[in-house]
Amino acid sequence: MANEGQTRAVRQRLPAEPSGFYGLNYHPAMTQHPDAKVFIVDDDKGVREALAWLLRTRRLLSEGYESADDFLTEISRWSAEPGVPCCLLLDVRMPGTSGLALFEHLLTLPWQSALPVIFLSGHADVPTAVDAVKRGAFDFCEKPFSDNALVDRVEQALQLSAQVLASRRQRLGVQQRLDGLTERERDVMHLVIEGLPNKLVADRLNISVRTVEVHRSRVFDKMGVKSAVELANALREVGGR
Repeated sequence: MANEGQTRAVRQRLPAEPSGFYGLNYHPAMTQHPDAKVFIVDDDKGVREALAWLLRTRRLLSEGYESADDFLTEISRWSAEPGVPCCLLLDVRMPGTSGLALFEHLLTLPWQSALPVIFLSGHADVPTAVDAVKRGAFDFCEKPFSDNALVDRVEQALQLSAQVLASRRQRLGVQQRLDGLTERERDVMHLVIEGLPNKLVADRLNISVRTVEVHRSRVFDKMGVKSAVELANALREVGGR
């Protein structure tokens, strides 16, 4: 929870909003993630609005929530992991459910790594925020914070989120291709990635070498690879061998 002095300090460190949203001599840096979203959970309306304006200077979209419970209600509506890179700016102390309690809940979600958390803390809460970072939070910023430093950390958190989402999509794609293999194709695939030549694969499965060649070709086509090495690397994406 931010006191009046902290709120005033946050506002004072932010750039004044220019006339017409972007002034003639105002050239904010463009975000590398124009499709991203930043969630702000802070019980202080002034802080939420100040942070939202600061993020707009980088062309970053944001959504504000005045309580942890409001944000929990929002994510309970999600049917799956976030569809775009995102991160969470989270106040440590708030009435009702605290930021730390919300963070504990997020840690139980299978997609939590796609939503990096940056804690916003007062001086007295710094040790608590440091402990949260050790347990998986992305970072913390002490109030009053440097506007450039905060947005830079947000950009870094969004980059991490984008990497996590890309990796998860890649694993899902590999798994879907695996699911499209027949049982015999799977048998051939596992022996191929063990390094067995076609003749030994044929002997193991009691089929002809020509049949092995046909199945091997189909496996490569379905998995989108050109070699046994590429196939083995793809299977590592889903933890399969």
